[in-house]
This record gives sequence, C-alpha cells and structure tokens, in this order.
Amino acid sequence: MSRARNRSFVTAEALRMALDNVRAHKLRSFLTVVGVVIGVSVVIVISSVLTGMRKNIVAQIEEYGTNNIFAFHLSTGPRLGPRDRAEYRRKPLTPEDGQAIVAQASLVDDVANQAFMWIPGDNSIHFRADKFRSPQLMGVSANYPDVVTVGLREGRFFTREDDQGRRNVIVIGSSIAEALFLNRTAVGALVEVAGQPFRIVGVLEKKKSAGPMSEDDDNNQALIPYRTARKISPQTSEWLLLIIKAKSGQLKGALDQVEEVLRRRRKLKANVDSNFDLSTADRVISQFDDITAGVGLVAIAISSVGLMVGGIGVMNIMLVSVTERTQEIGVRKALGARRGDIVRQFLFEAVTLTSLGGLLGLLLASAVSWILGTLIPDLPTEIPMWAVVAGLAVSVGVGLAFGVWPAKRAAALDPVEALRWE
Repeated sequence: MSRARNRSFVTAEALRMALDNVRAHKLRSFLTVVGVVIGVSVVIVISSVLTGMRKNIVAQIEEYGTNNIFAFHLSTGPRLGPRDRAEYRRKPLTPEDGQAIVAQASLVDDVANQAFMWIPGDNSIHFRADKFRSPQLMGVSANYPDVVTVGLREGRFFTREDDQGRRNVIVIGSSIAEALFLNRTAVGALVEVAGQPFRIVGVLEKKKSAGPMSEDDDNNQALIPYRTARKISPQTSEWLLLIIKAKSGQLKGALDQVEEVLRRRRKLKANVDSNFDLSTADRVISQFDDITAGVGLVAIAISSVGLMVGGIGVMNIMLVSVTERTQEIGVRKALGARRGDIVRQFLFEAVTLTSLGGLLGLLLASAVSWILGTLIPDLPTEIPMWAVVAGLAVSVGVGLAFGVWPAKRAAALDPVEALRWE
C-alpha cells in the first residue's frame, strides 16, 4: 500500500512540475503546440459540420418517408463531382411507369408523381403588388400526401378532380404564406404563377429540417396538380420523380419488384445496366457516409500535418529543456531519483503540453462551429463526442510519441557530468 501511495505522490509531483514549467514559459509553450491546436480543431470542426449535415439529411428523409422508394431517370443522392453527361440521354420516367408499378408490384402500396417545373422568365409568385421570388414549383399527383409525409397548416390538398380537370389550384409552403400574407389567411386568395391566376387551397406546415441538403428550402414549396403543371410547362414531364410507397416491412422486396418492372418496361436486357436510379433512405444515407469518409480522410491528412509539426515542436522544445535543466537533473539523480522518475517527469511535461494544445483545439473548434451556426443558420453543426475524445486522445498520443526521446536522453545523463554542467 505504501508503495502505491509513493507512486501516486511521485506522479502528482511530476504533473505539478510539468504545469509549473508550462506556466514559466507561457508564450514558448503556446507556440510549441500551435500545430496540435490546428490539427485537433480541423478534425473537430469538419466532424461537427458533417455530423450536423447527416442529422439534417436523416430528418429530411424521415419527413419524406423511410418506407419509400424514389425512382428517377438520373442518378440521385449526395455525390462528389458532376453527374455523368451520358445520363442526360436517358429517357424520362412517365406516369404510366408508376401505374405499371402499382399494377405489377405486389409489395407496393401506392405511387405518387412529383415533377420539377422549369418556367422560363419570371417564375415568381405574385400577390397584388407583392412578389415571392424563386419558389420551388412542383407538379404533384393528388395522392402525394398519402405517400409523402405532408401536413397542412390550413385548407386542403387538391383532389383527383382538380388534377384531371387541370384546375389552377395551388398549395403553398409556410414561407410563401408568411411572406405574402403575413397574419392574413392565404386560403382562397388568388395569386399569379407563370402569368396565370391560381387559387390557394392550402398552406403546408412548416418543416423543421429544411436546410442546405437541397437547393431550395422545403418551406418554399408551391405544389400544383401534375396535369396542370404539364399544361403550363410541357418540359415538366421530362423531370418526373416517382415516389413509391412500399408495404410495411417490405421495402427490400418492393425495391426488387420495382426494378424488375421498370427494366421490363424500358426493354433492358439482363446484361445491361439499369438506365434509371432507385434510391431509398438507407441508400441516401449510405451514399452520404461514403462521401464523408472521403472528406474525413482529407481532414485526417490535413490534421496529421499539423500534429506532426506540433510533435516536432514539442520534441525540439523538450530537448532544449533537457539542456537548460541539466544541473537540475544531476541534483535529482544525486538525491536518489531513478531513470524511470526522470523519464516520467519529462514525458509528463510533453503530454501536458500537447494535452493543453488539444484542449485549446477543442475550444477553438467549438468557437468556429458556433460562429458558423450563427452566420449561416442553414449550415448545421454538431460536435460529436467521439471527435472530442479522439482529438484529446491523439493530442496525448503525440506528447507520448514525441516526448520519448528527450525523456530518455534526460534519463541517460551521467549525474556527475550533469552537476558540473554550466
């Protein structure tokens, strides 16, 4: 028991001496660990942004439905770099494809159409003298709320009769309603879209997960009947997304059936790749994770340079410290200090330096993440605990790795020669 107490006392004394040495040379110590500060902060900041973005993507996907399949003629989901231009030669999907899926895929409950509208010129929504610029105009089928999680703040969604009759009715997002109508009721009002009058029949609930995951804010959506959209903008049919609702617990089987139906309708041979894209919540998240893995490797490479520079700085300053404190080492050895005690003291000093650098890096990363979240509200940031633990652990590891040589050099000094050193 006395041996354990003595060991803990020696450890505490070594830690106290290490902190005293840092306090005695504040500026030198800070400049020594700048590389560690930068290395740790880079990893934590990038991790916080990627973690926040992933959380946002998951929230958006949950709003669209985790049991849904998204079929589009172009590749979808997060990706690095531009899309292959050969994809633009693919034939778009059609409403008839959706009808065939419902009829032939037994594990599918329903299919909704969602078409992205392209209106040349001014695509703003006008209400009297006011104008809402760049709404996210989409033509959707009447069963859209049955397939996608859509909540209405007021009014109703348009009906199949509205769609089949190509009526000029519209459901607007909360941001549009707040911008054009303030505290007034939007339902029943006439607005102008693409030079044509539209009657507002409903207002969507505000979506909390709207953010930079898509080009447009989900709360800026303006939904009109699919056939009305094709009447106003015939090019709408070229950008049709089929949202397919699988039966509960049958997503994987439904995915296989949908692929088989579409390949058969597009007359694809067995040895030919599919000329369309099927995506699910799991696939989108997996694609994002693949991208973040690549970004993470870049971040690790960048931080490794900083940590290497910081480690070399720590080793250099510890070697200088050994030279400056040669007589002190000689005195301690003359008084009975063992080689292990000297090694432990200098290792503690190196680890203390780099640990403080890690803490400063964590504080800097927290500040940068907060500033990013304040200046760019749509950029989510959330520092994960694993990044904090990893950053601090790496900073301790750098101190141990680069403090070994100076510690051994100090321990190897001859006490007689050390005492005579001037």
